[in-house]
Amino acid sequence: MVVLLEIIHGILAVGLIVAILLHSGKGTGLSSAFGGALPSTFSGTSIIEKNLNRITVGLASAFGVTSLILYYISQRHGL
Repeated sequence: MVVLLEIIHGILAVGLIVAILLHSGKGTGLSSAFGGALPSTFSGTSIIEKNLNRITVGLASAFGVTSLILYYISQRHGL
């Protein structure tokens, strides 16, 4: 159980790193290369950027949950 949770935690960590690196900074970045031709919404961000934001928040939330679970298990079982 713990090993499976650690593997999931590692996959989430790598996914979070990739998602953060895909974010654009001031109009440049890999996300604009994929969705540069798409029109922007009213807030000025593209649809790809909004979806990337949602994915990043989801990965960060899941990473936080697995961190707390692993901490609880380590404190409870003295690992």
